[in-house]
Amino acid sequence: MCQLLPLIALSLLQYISYKIGRGNEGYYSFIFTDIMGFDQNASQGIHIEDVKLALRGHVAEGYKFVPNSPMTQDSGSYQASPSLDDRVHVLVSVIPAGRVNLLSDSVVKKMREVRLEACEMGIPQVAILTKVDEACPTVNNNIENIYKSKYLKQQVDTLSVILGLPSNCIYLVKNYETENSPNDDINAPILSALRQIISYGEDFVNDL
Repeated sequence: MCQLLPLIALSLLQYISYKIGRGNEGYYSFIFTDIMGFDQNASQGIHIEDVKLALRGHVAEGYKFVPNSPMTQDSGSYQASPSLDDRVHVLVSVIPAGRVNLLSDSVVKKMREVRLEACEMGIPQVAILTKVDEACPTVNNNIENIYKSKYLKQQVDTLSVILGLPSNCIYLVKNYETENSPNDDINAPILSALRQIISYGEDFVNDL
């Protein structure tokens, strides 16, 4: 089972995992575990120590994050002896493409610190730039321009420098927003990124 941990800038307060069903065949062999995102205001974003604990599998499902008060070993949601399935196998940083240049120094510092922790644990890391259509008019006109856009290429390069993450580990995707049914052009970048992320996770687990 491959567990993926996205760092998403949402006001999600609980540690929640999501599985993707395969109809009558059960679920796919990976899990997304969603967490509260970082914020430059310490009273609003997730505490960095909680992210580190999540990487190691110490945070139980349903735990409610308290931004200015990290989890302790005395918490009822603290897992003292996490299994391999509890641990994170891939760290995914998710950022709107149009906000890369707006990341504050404090948020970047937190992201780098988490990356260092993940590196020490051998956890592979990737980043996803979302809402590419909102960030680039050319892509908004035609999603097939997603990897032709000079602006988006600049955002990838900028994030690569900011986080010290190779540009080939940064993926571009368009969000489903107003669409009422699946769209192959939207799905293609999402599935391509997911395929690579799962591959990284499988390599991590196999190397343990």
